[in-house]
Amino acid sequence: MKLAQKIKVSEWLSSEEIKELMKLSNIKALLEIFHTWGWISFAFIISALWPNPAVIIISLFILGGKQLACAIILHDCAHYALFKSKQLNIVFGNLFGAYPIFHNINDYRPYHLDHHNHTGQENDPDLNLTIGYPTTTWSMFRKIFRDLSGLTGIKSFFGLIAMHIGLLKYTLSGTVIKDKNKRNLISSIIYSIKNLAGPILTNAGIWGILYLSGYAWLYFLWIGAHLTTYNLSLRIRSIAEHSVVPDQLNNYTNVRTTYVNIFEQILFAPHNVNYHAEHHLLMTVPSYNLPKMHKLLKSKGFYNKGLIKNSYSEILRLTISKYEA
Repeated sequence: MKLAQKIKVSEWLSSEEIKELMKLSNIKALLEIFHTWGWISFAFIISALWPNPAVIIISLFILGGKQLACAIILHDCAHYALFKSKQLNIVFGNLFGAYPIFHNINDYRPYHLDHHNHTGQENDPDLNLTIGYPTTTWSMFRKIFRDLSGLTGIKSFFGLIAMHIGLLKYTLSGTVIKDKNKRNLISSIIYSIKNLAGPILTNAGIWGILYLSGYAWLYFLWIGAHLTTYNLSLRIRSIAEHSVVPDQLNNYTNVRTTYVNIFEQILFAPHNVNYHAEHHLLMTVPSYNLPKMHKLLKSKGFYNKGLIKNSYSEILRLTISKYEA
């Protein structure tokens, strides 16, 4: 198995710069969470006030993008890189990130760290999310259709439940791997309750708030987005980060940073996740410091070697054409 070419952070950042970039702030962390859940509230409110097809569709796309934001909150907290304390990262990462989208930090963290340790290699657990591009226009259309029609979401959701009850090994790549752990009936029940209690109770809480507000039906938008637009947002984000790259085993060229406009930020790039080369270079830098890190690296010539694109639309054009370095 070939190993990826590693990058030494010290080649690009001084110890003082690293220390400054890694500073955590509970206030900034809370603002990140308020930002995401403010948008979620906005999507519910506009659908409650103007329940017509156009507004419902807009709400579904906003909710899908902000469910991706929940996934990024989970991601950042799994790195213990949002709040100052490990415990706050676990509690807030689960309540406002993982549980609303039926995940949990305990399963996600070791899985995701494997991605960082083996990026682009054969044993990268996320490899299946990013290979297969570029592809044909028709193939890309079929993928987007499966996402927006709910076919991807239904398959993913049942797979996720199978992981939570111990039938399948935890993975986000869409591959089916049987869980080889042997459990008796009692331990299987305990394992399932441990994994599902948080997501079920949190989603019950979302429904309860909507019910008490007199708009219980809005919860169907939450589930609808989770089965449709969320999966499209996940796909586009994954493609932008690691797909259609010159060399999967070179850590300068197997990860990409992408500039975004306001609409791309809402749909595909919450919490500065588009600064992905920066994140892979130093994964414990909090999301709110990534723009500063980007400016530093760019001023030092990092992107003479690294990958950067100007928009997600530019990335999508790469997925249906031959890559040009």
